[in-house]
Amino acid sequence: MTPLPRATSATDVAALAHSRLLSGCTADEIERLLSSAEQVAVAAGNAFLREGDESRDMYFVLAGEARLRRHELPLKTLGPGDHFGALGLLTDRPRTTSVTAVSALSLARISPAAWEALSGREPHLALRVVRALLAEVRDDLVEMTDNVGALLKGRSVPRSREVTVSVGGAPRAVATGTPIRALLPATADGALVVAGLLGQKPVSLATPLFADAAVAPLTVAHLEGRQIYIHSVGLMLLEAARRLAPDLPVRLGPSRGPSQLVELGGPADRAELARRLEAEMRRLVEADVPFRLEHWMLEEAMAMFRERGWEDAARLLRTRREGTAPLAALGEVYALSPGPLLPSTGMAGEFHLAASGGDLLLDFGRSDPLREGLVRAPPPRDRGMVEEHRAWLSGMGVSSVGAFNDLCISGQVSQLIRVAEGFHEKRIGRIADDTAARRDRLRIIAIAGPSSSGKTTFIKRLTVQLQINGMNPVGLSLDDYYLDRERTARLPDGQYDFEALEAIDLSLLQDHVARLLAGEEVATARYDFRTGTSRPSGGLRIRIGRSDVLMLEGIHGLNPGLLGAIGEGQVYRVFIHPATTLAFDRLTRVSATDLRLLRRIVRDRHGRGYEAAATIERWPLVQRGEQVHIFPFQGEADAVFDSSLVYEPAVLKVYAERYLLEVPQQHAAYATAIRLRHLIDRFVSIYPDHVPPTSILREFVGESGFEY
Repeated sequence: MTPLPRATSATDVAALAHSRLLSGCTADEIERLLSSAEQVAVAAGNAFLREGDESRDMYFVLAGEARLRRHELPLKTLGPGDHFGALGLLTDRPRTTSVTAVSALSLARISPAAWEALSGREPHLALRVVRALLAEVRDDLVEMTDNVGALLKGRSVPRSREVTVSVGGAPRAVATGTPIRALLPATADGALVVAGLLGQKPVSLATPLFADAAVAPLTVAHLEGRQIYIHSVGLMLLEAARRLAPDLPVRLGPSRGPSQLVELGGPADRAELARRLEAEMRRLVEADVPFRLEHWMLEEAMAMFRERGWEDAARLLRTRREGTAPLAALGEVYALSPGPLLPSTGMAGEFHLAASGGDLLLDFGRSDPLREGLVRAPPPRDRGMVEEHRAWLSGMGVSSVGAFNDLCISGQVSQLIRVAEGFHEKRIGRIADDTAARRDRLRIIAIAGPSSSGKTTFIKRLTVQLQINGMNPVGLSLDDYYLDRERTARLPDGQYDFEALEAIDLSLLQDHVARLLAGEEVATARYDFRTGTSRPSGGLRIRIGRSDVLMLEGIHGLNPGLLGAIGEGQVYRVFIHPATTLAFDRLTRVSATDLRLLRRIVRDRHGRGYEAAATIERWPLVQRGEQVHIFPFQGEADAVFDSSLVYEPAVLKVYAERYLLEVPQQHAAYATAIRLRHLIDRFVSIYPDHVPPTSILREFVGESGFEY
């Protein structure tokens, strides 16, 4: 703190005119009070008072913003006119709260000696201040009593004074209301603890305990912990943007691996804006501002979002069943609650913001588990389909999940399905036309994409379009060229790494492909997944004729090392994945990864009898393989097929809702299951009656017109 010369200004008097403590004082009395005070300046981010301090000074905030905390938990934010330390001044007790400057502060400090002198010189003024302080204490007690009454409403007995909490298998008795954060370490296995697992359900570290429970740390290394970290940093970005450029439209866009696109509207120097926004986010980290969860009446929340231009959030709330809406807040920014967040901004140290074309890219640094082993992926060569997809959605007015729900309610869902499927068919036809135009040299079409991207149905539909163009695809699956299981490399945890390129018998594959291109008939390989053994010539015998093209399908189809020295122009590579998803609001949207996981859960449970818990449990391993072996090579693709269907979450909901409810609460997959339940709950349900039999969605919900 920096003491400044005493100088009472009209601005200082005006600031304290709004003080609850001095509401009965005249401007002249406030000026006389300030004449007894010392003006103090505090730099932003400075924690200048701490719990247990013996100093008994009383402070009034003249300018800036401060944060009160107790036991490391946020209490409230103070602004001009607010005060703190009065009880310590009058009762001679150590401080029970700590104070941090959120922004640069100007304070008026009254020491015990100054108060004693003022009381002797101005007894009527001092008495007025004491009476106002007692009235504040009375009001606070009434509010606390009302809150306790609301908490106990409908209860026949009060809460017990202690609860038993199991942490790491060791039970311990703690006071009722103890926050989870007080029981968990700051890190676990070297990763930041971002939330707690209360019976496998992710909850904020600030959550108080009112019943016996088992508690465990949730770190950023867990994919659910990653979501919490990403949403928290995203809300920080929106608050930083509000402070720096309140009229600039900013929204969090789709994921880009370990980064997230930040979409901007309006003219701005992107590089300079990224620098300023990141600096403001760093200031928020230094100030350690708390994230808040507030429950608003539905109508009130909708009106607030509309007033601020968040129409997508307001429209989504129209279909909410409950009468209240949980909102996540930081500073003055509110968003639809995405679930638990960090307790405060001070925990969000890992991020970087940079210009990326016309937008920005938010990188989450070493805190992102998907970064491990990742090779930075170049962007796909062909982004046209994604841009066209967004254009026709905009033309139909489908700009968000809320807008989609409105369209469903108004009875336009059948037309929306027809347009979405027609768009897919048109794009598949274009890819077939593009390959036909290269038929003089083209011999191989290689198709790759992450799990549950719809590759199988895409290949069926592309085959039809190629045959219309006079080309006959001959299929060859990379899965049949796995090495014997005992020759397969293992991951550090001992599991077989079936997703590594080295798991493929490359020499055998390249020999077969070379002989096929030379016109020979080849007995292809076959892999027995039951026994884990390879039969190098146990598959179908095939030959590539003059009008034939070899169609390779597998996760390594884009990898240049797959086929060796195949001549330039002989291979046409297609990357397929769901890319276009709808926003909930400016903070969150449907994740393409979550969409694929929902597809896989429904397909595995609906068509194969695998429980959702097992599918979810294996998903992190699947993702790691994709990040290492698929996404880094997407820049090699000659064409990109966006397999997302705008209406599919509403159809998947019909099946997934029950399958996710089957996940036991004690299962490790429960954390993801409950988040996915909240995700699909925001969509209006659509039964699959109007989904055509050739749709990619039929690969997952059944009744496809193709044989698999």
